[in-house]
Amino acid sequence: MNTSGTIGLDITEQYKVDHKESYAAWLQYKKIDDAALLKEYQTWTENIVSLSDSIVIESAQNELSKALSSMLDIHPEVSSGLKPKNRIVLATMKEFNLLDNEIDIDFKQINEDGYMIKSVSTKGNKTIYLLGKRDAGVLYATFHLLRLMQNRESLKDVNIIESPKNQLRMINQWDNMDGSIERGYAGKSIFYKDHSFSEDFNRIQDYARLLSSVGINAIAINNVNVHEVETHLITASFLPKAAEVASIFRAYGIKTFLSINYASAIQLGDLETADPLDSKVKEWWKNKAKEIYRFIPDFGGFLVKADSEHRPGPFTYNRNHADGANMLAEALEPFNGLVIWRCFVYNCLQDWRDRSTDRARAAYDHFKPLDGKFHENVILQIKNGPMDFQVREAVSPLFGAMPQTNQMMEFQITQEYTGQQKHLCYLVPQWKEVLDFDTFANGESSPVKHVVDGSMFPYRYSGIAAVSNIGNDYNWSGHTLAQANLYGFGRLTWNPDLQAETITNEWIGQTFGQDELVNEHVSHMLLKSWEIYEQYTSPLGVGWMVNPGRHYGPNVDGYEYSVWGTYHFADRDGIGVDRTIKTGTGYTEQYFRENTKMYDSLETCPDELLLFFHHVPYKHKLKSGVTVIQHIYNTHFEGVQEAEELKERWAALKGRINSERYEDILNRLEEQVEHSKEWRDTINTYFYRKSGIADEQKRKIY
Repeated sequence: MNTSGTIGLDITEQYKVDHKESYAAWLQYKKIDDAALLKEYQTWTENIVSLSDSIVIESAQNELSKALSSMLDIHPEVSSGLKPKNRIVLATMKEFNLLDNEIDIDFKQINEDGYMIKSVSTKGNKTIYLLGKRDAGVLYATFHLLRLMQNRESLKDVNIIESPKNQLRMINQWDNMDGSIERGYAGKSIFYKDHSFSEDFNRIQDYARLLSSVGINAIAINNVNVHEVETHLITASFLPKAAEVASIFRAYGIKTFLSINYASAIQLGDLETADPLDSKVKEWWKNKAKEIYRFIPDFGGFLVKADSEHRPGPFTYNRNHADGANMLAEALEPFNGLVIWRCFVYNCLQDWRDRSTDRARAAYDHFKPLDGKFHENVILQIKNGPMDFQVREAVSPLFGAMPQTNQMMEFQITQEYTGQQKHLCYLVPQWKEVLDFDTFANGESSPVKHVVDGSMFPYRYSGIAAVSNIGNDYNWSGHTLAQANLYGFGRLTWNPDLQAETITNEWIGQTFGQDELVNEHVSHMLLKSWEIYEQYTSPLGVGWMVNPGRHYGPNVDGYEYSVWGTYHFADRDGIGVDRTIKTGTGYTEQYFRENTKMYDSLETCPDELLLFFHHVPYKHKLKSGVTVIQHIYNTHFEGVQEAEELKERWAALKGRINSERYEDILNRLEEQVEHSKEWRDTINTYFYRKSGIADEQKRKIY
């Protein structure tokens, strides 16, 4: 690392100097080099007038000052009066009357986090109004304005009205207090070090800026698998530091949550039980909630993983999930706190050799019978698929199946099964498919996005969460292009109707600038990458095929926890999991009738999910006319070829992108090419030997 001129700086400040562009992510704020555009922007932004006063508004002012200074080489005056001309005006609905009828605005057009941006030019005066129903909306409007400027759009006649579609837009950190991150591929935690909190609060503030810029409004700051030391996060030993972190996020409109150990009443309270119906346990949690809110008055609530993968939960006491969640909900209810209860619950020690045993069924089987039994401040957090963030799997049938119970989506930004940020795999197209999937929960045109945004059923709380992909690497995400997944998640959560291409081009323009060739190549690379990764890894929705534990690298018979079976049931005659009603696990029956019919039939089941729902012979013909075995061969060869094309496209951009980011990405793409060949050879060899069927094109299979 080149640290010249940075002696004495902490690591975050060093990153800002030595790795400026990598660290800045999409908040580059590069100087405008178009003279005409520079002059236009300068005339709109000579002054900042703030009619509101809060820590969130202060964040908006600071962001504007930082960005305008960097992009326009000006230092606008900040005032609370309306006299200055050529100004940006910040105000909430509360202060709108102070504008004295300067503009006509109807705040009924936006929700609580919504905002309006309006530019007005009169003789001798230009004004951009950044207006929110509350201060968070003003901050979001600020970032939107800066996004327009970074993408070099005109500010003349701007009239934008925006409201987020999702109420809760959340990030889950899987950070541990020893500094490690479960499923983290970008360095150590920015929150913790040596079993305590990190003191690098500047880095946490910069993370808050990134999250707020795409509309994130909630964060759980520790791993859902709560270990011994993290159990103590809800005690006086660590709550003062947790409160400091919460204050940083509060300034950016983000509420702080904590993941808890369900058995904390035993571990911390010296009780003999964690039975949710025990009066002493209930009282312990009520007192604990009071203690937490004394430190963090706007504490969001608890994120809970229970009764899965050896985590404690109400099953120990013959209670159900509603019993467990409601006990915590009652403790938090006086403070308007939430319980986010994960539905990732299955018996990890089940015998996979028994083909009637199906992990995919677990979430629905556990939770569907409990619809209507959860308190209204409980939200069920459901993974996008019924298995575990595979490169492709069916959408969870639990979405829309519980009209009387708050639901939210859980995605995974960190690429646990999709290349671990060594491979390029842009997940926005995948997430779009999931959110657009028609559940038929309320008849035709009942997409998942309308379930989780609370518009289909009268949910009090709902939204979308995702597992973060950041660490303390200087570029945040290990692979610089993986920053696009974090950006894309935020934008898609704000508005699931945005097109993947729109989000992609926004990110590229802010991150790399306005070079047309860069935009063309990077856009193509990102939008094709999920398909490419799927081609050379696991075919037709079968999933997995990775090394146990690490979840990286090809292992066709890879599985977890025991020596019991595999996930794909490949034998000499065929491959796939029979999840049909008549001959399989019956999983297809968990969907609403239209999807049950589609998935249960070989004739109508989409090819891309064929092996997720059916066990078929290797010579079964897909709708393309190609047999399953030939499809496996073809896609694995094609995937390698397209991975090589990714590298070639990037290589063509040499000299157009700063050298550090260029080399970082090139190195990752070179590794991806080599690893794609390992995947190709491992998968093709396995199925050639298993099936005894040769490649029709006579390519070399080892």
